[in-house]
Formats: sequence, structure tokens, C-alpha cells
Amino acid sequence: MNYNLLTKSLQALLEGVPYPVANLANAAAFIWESADRLNWAGFYLTEQNAAGEKVLALGPFQGRPACIEIPWGKGVCGTAAALDEPQRVEDVHQFPGHIACDAASASELVIPLHNQAGEVIGVLDLDSPEKGRFTPEDLEGFQALARVIEGCL
Repeated sequence: MNYNLLTKSLQALLEGVPYPVANLANAAAFIWESADRLNWAGFYLTEQNAAGEKVLALGPFQGRPACIEIPWGKGVCGTAAALDEPQRVEDVHQFPGHIACDAASASELVIPLHNQAGEVIGVLDLDSPEKGRFTPEDLEGFQALARVIEGCL
């Protein structure tokens, strides 16, 4: 994939749009249409549940229906958010505490998103039905896309 071109294209799509939800929805659709071998592409956003606990709540996405709420620090997404570190998982079934929102998912790439203060405000989550789908190049490329998305929230 030409991540340089994708980054410029995504920036052009989102630039000047003052609506965060619209930007996340278009970003999810753009990634879904641009990347191959995905079965889910979208966002989970940092929220507080009724008990006052930090969670990731389902945001705009493309793919099958998904988990509504993921506990902070649990599963691949919650781990990425709590550690503030991207997670590139070649086989989700080997990931301790993996949350199977879609049994067809075999590998996953999750990248934390930040506000201007540097706080984690959510994650970009990509799932594939292929084990080992995401390469180090994909991690770097999708991190560049995540930085574009952060600038439009």
C-alpha cells in the first residue's frame, strides 16, 4: 500500500470538516475501502461507564456489528489504550484476554488516538480474518493515518 498517498488523500477528505463523528465515519469508510483483507475497521472512543470506570465505547466503523463497550486495559483495544502503545497482534487467539467481538478475526492492529493534551481519547482498530495480516510497514502507515485523524477531532 502507498501510505504516503493514503495519508494525503485522508487529509484532503477530512480537512476543514468541523464534525468529529463525521470525520471518524469517513475515516473508517476510507480505510475500509483502501486496505485489503480487513473484516473490521473503525474506532472505539474513551468514555466513562455508569460505574465511573474508564471504557472504550464503540464509535463509527465498517464491518459486522461489534462489542459496544471494552474495559480499559482489557483485550487488544483496551490494552493499547491503557498502555498508550500500538498493538500489532499476529494471532488474536494467542493474545491473553482477547475479546472476540467477531469470531472471524484472526489478527489485529490497534493504534491509540490522542487529544491535543496527549491523552488517549480512543483507538483505531483494524481486524483481519488472516493471521499475520499486519506488517511493521502497516503499523507505521496506519500510525500516520491516525495522526491525520487526531488532527480532525
